Amino acid sequence: MAKNNEPETTAAINLVGVGTEITGDIKSNGDIRIDGALNGNLNTTGKVVVGETGKVKGEITCKNSEVLGEINGKIKVGELLSLKATAKINGDIFTKKLAIEPGSTFTGNCNMSDESRTNINTAESKFKEKEKEQRSA
Repeated sequence: MAKNNEPETTAAINLVGVGTEITGDIKSNGDIRIDGALNGNLNTTGKVVVGETGKVKGEITCKNSEVLGEINGKIKVGELLSLKATAKINGDIFTKKLAIEPGSTFTGNCNMSDESRTNINTAESKFKEKEKEQRSA
């Protein structure tokens, strides 16, 4: 229990509910669940859950993610990305670990790397360089 003059250090849990639509970028230090719609980028140091009714049109960067809904854009996950049976992803995936249930759909490229979350952009850059080399060959 925190003293009156000390703030509690619990991470925030954010929710975008069904019927809610957000246009713009979101930055957070806590976990976030999206059951509504997000048109913009999402960057968090926590976990992202896209519920069955959730739709994201933009780039997601997070530590862990569980997807049951729809993502149109790139997703970069530092640890584990879990695609449930109802998941639909149209975009590139960058992650350390990937779990895919039968029934989920994914259109795009996937790059799995042991690099830490802080180096996820480096992994993406290496992937793009490799892709350019293959096109020019």
